[in-house]
Amino acid sequence: MKMKKKFLLSGMTALLSFSLIACQSSETTNGDDSKDGNDSSKKQTLQVAALESAYGKDMWTKVIDAYEDANQNVNVELMVDKNLEDAISPNMKAGNYPDVVLLGTGRKLALTETLIKDKALEDITDVLDKTVFGEDAKVKDKLVPGFTDTLATGPYNDGKTYMAPMFYSPTGLFYNAALLKEKGWDVPKTWDEMWALGDKAKAEGISLFTYPTTGYFDAFFYSLLLEVGGPEFYNKAMKYEDGIWESPEATKAFEIVGKLAKYTEPTTVANANDKDYTKNQQLILDNKALFMPNGTWVVGEMKDAPRADGFEWGMTALPAIENGGDRYAFTFFEQMWVPAQAKNKDAAKDFLTFVYSDKAAAIFAESGAIQPIEGISEKLTGDNKLFYSIYDSGAKAGMGGFAATEAVEGVSMADTLFRTIDSIVSGDKKVKDWQKSVEKVSDQLRSALK
Repeated sequence: MKMKKKFLLSGMTALLSFSLIACQSSETTNGDDSKDGNDSSKKQTLQVAALESAYGKDMWTKVIDAYEDANQNVNVELMVDKNLEDAISPNMKAGNYPDVVLLGTGRKLALTETLIKDKALEDITDVLDKTVFGEDAKVKDKLVPGFTDTLATGPYNDGKTYMAPMFYSPTGLFYNAALLKEKGWDVPKTWDEMWALGDKAKAEGISLFTYPTTGYFDAFFYSLLLEVGGPEFYNKAMKYEDGIWESPEATKAFEIVGKLAKYTEPTTVANANDKDYTKNQQLILDNKALFMPNGTWVVGEMKDAPRADGFEWGMTALPAIENGGDRYAFTFFEQMWVPAQAKNKDAAKDFLTFVYSDKAAAIFAESGAIQPIEGISEKLTGDNKLFYSIYDSGAKAGMGGFAATEAVEGVSMADTLFRTIDSIVSGDKKVKDWQKSVEKVSDQLRSALK
């Protein structure tokens, strides 16, 4: 995930040179009968900023090239950076905003959340009714149902879309399928089976569980909430309903995580940080722990890491609360949005339609970045075929996160609900105290709902 900023921007000399060549070798098109009809200096400039993730940077370069080929009226300036917030924030503070940004929620610097709280995102609901650039289908007809019906794309719960769903990844518990086959152990379908397997593994010096960082508990805890209480209960929790975190359903979820903490590999907390998190992921590859919460991107992150002989990726939804109960695999997806202060909003929306085109989807998929487009799982192979078919095996998909609120100084649900888990695993904090603190934060945020 290492990369420098890249700008697909020609200098003025190159622009002039290109215009001269174009004048000499091309006929005018699109009804422009001036000799400058193909002059790139007359094209509209679109600034696209994207986070460099485990998928890499090359896919963005290819998609931009494809879009410029399809739309001869646009020049795209592309910035891709691992630390995108640091790269674009200074210019944004000066009033210079990118036109399109690929930066999801849930990151440490919380830039996207800040813009949500400030109501600084453009309403892009109309994009859903636009025709995909270069195709005949509308965007809404290509998207998998449900992806634009969540607080993750409509954070104000006002029926409007402010963030476009991008690369999605089923999350769940990842493991070495070859190890379980070798031991004759079944993948647990209920939490009771999970605890029984934990005892068997412990007898052989293997821990039941680890996690990269506590940030990975967002999808895990969301899935767990859906299992203990169902969608209606989950939505109440996401909207900070009074007393919801003190309910029997929430108590069950907290108790499960508390028990899981006792089965967690001892070195996990020490390495559960942005620098050393791959050491925790390595525990799975070395057969020192059985399960970890993660997303499909982990395969790319660990592709060059050493591993046990015969290692084979496996992925399962969370165990059910009881036999026959619902099992959930939360779907994490990145978001693309248009700043409210962007200068080229119409051009930005045209580009947003193109990212759902078959051409763009194929380019993204080559790098393992899968778009929430109908029928795309049928085109996948290898590990991705396994991962994205998890919903074909009985698992239910969970989506959406907490409702947007005004900023409350010193209050963070992410810090209190997820990052406290390190203290639960280390034994520095009791589960009941953790639960009380989450209810307190929920009370504080409820009055700040937007």
